[in-house]
Amino acid sequence: MLIVNLTKKVFGMRRIIQVALLIISLVGFYLIYKSIQSPIEFEKESQARFMKVIAKLKDIRKAEEAYEAVHKTYTSSYEELEKFIENGQFYITTQRDTSWTEFDKHYKIDVLKQTVLTDTIGKISVKDSLFKNSDQYKSMSSVTIGDRKIPLTIQTGTISRENNVKFPVFEVKVPKRDILRGLDEEEIKNEIQKQGVNDVKGAYVSVGSLREVSTSGNWPSSYDERINKKSASRK
Repeated sequence: MLIVNLTKKVFGMRRIIQVALLIISLVGFYLIYKSIQSPIEFEKESQARFMKVIAKLKDIRKAEEAYEAVHKTYTSSYEELEKFIENGQFYITTQRDTSWTEFDKHYKIDVLKQTVLTDTIGKISVKDSLFKNSDQYKSMSSVTIGDRKIPLTIQTGTISRENNVKFPVFEVKVPKRDILRGLDEEEIKNEIQKQGVNDVKGAYVSVGSLREVSTSGNWPSSYDERINKKSASRK
């Protein structure tokens, strides 16, 4: 009887050990899977969020460049940009060379004069040119990530260059930390440090600059291709 009880205890202990080893193995497999899958899922989600922000920044840049072409400066007011898009006009012009002779009183002879004349041959509305059949410009001031609205604030200024020539500049930048809120904190820290050619560089997603005469964004061209492809599929 003692031997039977001892045998049962041994088998019971063996079963407990087997179950414990199985649990440990499952936990180990889960941790390995998570360590591999977590960065992949983070990359997928972060790129999707960056795509939303970059699409907005591209719309802002497009509107600002058009505004500057007409007014020779940028604006930090979305209300002003929206009004410009809805009511502004681009003038279509053509240039032609012209020449004539004119009597020079100093040299007492006829001299050839030349100039370039600019003729206005038509006009097109800014809205039709930039946002035809779309009112997405009305929501440029923020981007929605999940249930949060992140404001996109425009800063403007001027930069002086040689001979004190001043150039207008603008910049919109959004902290990556705000965009990626709610995701893995360690992955966010790693993302903020990225500087590779295929990365959105640095701690912000940005377009334009207050330090350089530039309207470039800090994202790789792969984002432009994906956004253009997505826009084309909607038409």
